Amino acid sequence: MEFAVVDIETTGSTPQSAGITEIAIVIHNGIEVTGKFVSLINPRHKIPPFIVNMTGISDAMVAEAPLFEDVAPQIYNLLNGRVFVAHNVSFDYSFVHYLLGRSGFQWSAPKLCTIKLSRRVFPGLEKYGLGSLSRDLGIRIEARHRAWGDAAATAQVLTMAIEKEGMSPIHSLLAKKEPRKKIVIPPLERSDAEE
Repeated sequence: MEFAVVDIETTGSTPQSAGITEIAIVIHNGIEVTGKFVSLINPRHKIPPFIVNMTGISDAMVAEAPLFEDVAPQIYNLLNGRVFVAHNVSFDYSFVHYLLGRSGFQWSAPKLCTIKLSRRVFPGLEKYGLGSLSRDLGIRIEARHRAWGDAAATAQVLTMAIEKEGMSPIHSLLAKKEPRKKIVIPPLERSDAEE
């Protein structure tokens, strides 16, 4: 089983209204890292100031970067046939799936979330965000909130989880099909809503 550990930086929270500013993919064979890809991406969107402050990626940095569709064939080849791994996998997967589709690639993959994996393999930690988890596991993140730094740290989390528990928790998570949760909010009286 091979894994593609992915991290992206974006201009917003939904792929239909935002773009990717950076992508990193770490290829992992279940034992070690065997390859990597990292690129800035021109998102065709202005990068909001708070995201510039968080990531350090500015409009000037991505102005000459390739468009997603320019690197889509390379991204598709790296992801195809591998388990898609990310910390909070649904976010990264939604962008990559949407933009690959817009670039003409019909692609889907099994998804593995390292937050869920970490909760199983490293129970009892206070928090499971990448920063907190990396601190607790002794992983040094080279560049937090940059795609390469976060993808490399996530790949280390995957390596440590496999070393500790083997492939069993991964097989279990990949086999689990979680139904979409529907949240129904009952009508509230005005006084209850204000509280």
